[in-house]
Amino acid sequence: MGIQMTGIDHSTAEIDVRTVFSFTKKSMAEAIERLKQIQGVEGCVLLSTCNRVELWVNTDESFQWDLCELLCEIRGVPADAYREYFRSRRENDAVQHLFRLASGLESRILGEDQIITQVKDALAFAREHYAADHVLETLFRQAVTGAKKIKTSGIMLSPADQSVVHTAIDTLKREGCTFRGKKCMVIGNGIMGKLAATLLQREGADVTVTVRQYRSGIVEIPKNCSRIDYGRRMELFGDCDYVVSATISPNCTLTREQVEQYWKKPVVLIDLAVPRDIDQRAGELPGVRQYDIDSFREEAQSDAQKDEIRRAESCLEEQMQEFYVWYECTDLIPKIQRIKESAATDLELRLQKKLRELPLSEKELKKLQTDIEAAATKTVNKMLFGLRDGAEKRTFRECLEVLEHIYEG
Repeated sequence: MGIQMTGIDHSTAEIDVRTVFSFTKKSMAEAIERLKQIQGVEGCVLLSTCNRVELWVNTDESFQWDLCELLCEIRGVPADAYREYFRSRRENDAVQHLFRLASGLESRILGEDQIITQVKDALAFAREHYAADHVLETLFRQAVTGAKKIKTSGIMLSPADQSVVHTAIDTLKREGCTFRGKKCMVIGNGIMGKLAATLLQREGADVTVTVRQYRSGIVEIPKNCSRIDYGRRMELFGDCDYVVSATISPNCTLTREQVEQYWKKPVVLIDLAVPRDIDQRAGELPGVRQYDIDSFREEAQSDAQKDEIRRAESCLEEQMQEFYVWYECTDLIPKIQRIKESAATDLELRLQKKLRELPLSEKELKKLQTDIEAAATKTVNKMLFGLRDGAEKRTFRECLEVLEHIYEG
């Protein structure tokens, strides 16, 4: 069966639908444990961000599941109600999608930087739970490598360090909002919260960041920002011109009732979380303008951006080909390993008599034999993989069959 994936993202589903399939670390760990028990699953990775959820698996021929149905079962919802929002891919289509995804070519904000970290983190999480097999491990690492090459090659898909926070601020400015001298509160001190606080402070706003009491030690907040305990946030709320919420909390950080009770003047609420942090009903109150993460979309691509996209795709092609060469020969790896071991053993046996004649202690002789075996293995390894990269696939397979026959004889 090989590599396959299914996913739901900002291009196919609104935030309320994506929320159904969002994962916390705890629920992701539970899902991975469930996936590992399914017959035919060789490896699995779950990628869950504000904009997308994707299930990746590498399977053998005994795997019988439809991935959309499987993910819906894990989330406890009927597949028929959500199937239209999913996109599924296999083999080369799936590989190409992951490379594009890691590079920001599939992001809401073209070329945004956070997705590289998110792809790396998804692999790391699967690895920690012993779920990532050698195929998915190699695929995800190669995709990240390809994305990094784009970042270091001078290709400019978007302004440097562009993110949804940058786009949110730019959108609000186009709508006539100003930030200099305005009072802002950022709820959440994670990556997105820190970025929001930093950018608002650069715009000249007076920024306060919420922190949690239960956290031990010193909690760092962005430079030149004030702090307030999360439990006291509503004391500050009434004086704010802007409130940004970007947490991973499963509960609302602002309810309609809280906003209504503490509201004193017009306020802009910016919710950058999935699931939502801010009660949708708060936007119904007079004087309250409310935005969620789906409110901020990059404008149509310019001709210059389209040229950069083509350059990025060309850059990725080389990295993808490297993966394909490796992937097409994964079934040969055990055979290659046996040939390497047999060749090293053969060399050792041929040298054994000569080695015994050397004036060496038993310890020195053992070390020399180990060094010779290692050198022989490296030499054969270089020869075999050089042959793999330089010869046609069919020719390479025929060569391995001959070598295997020689050592079996």
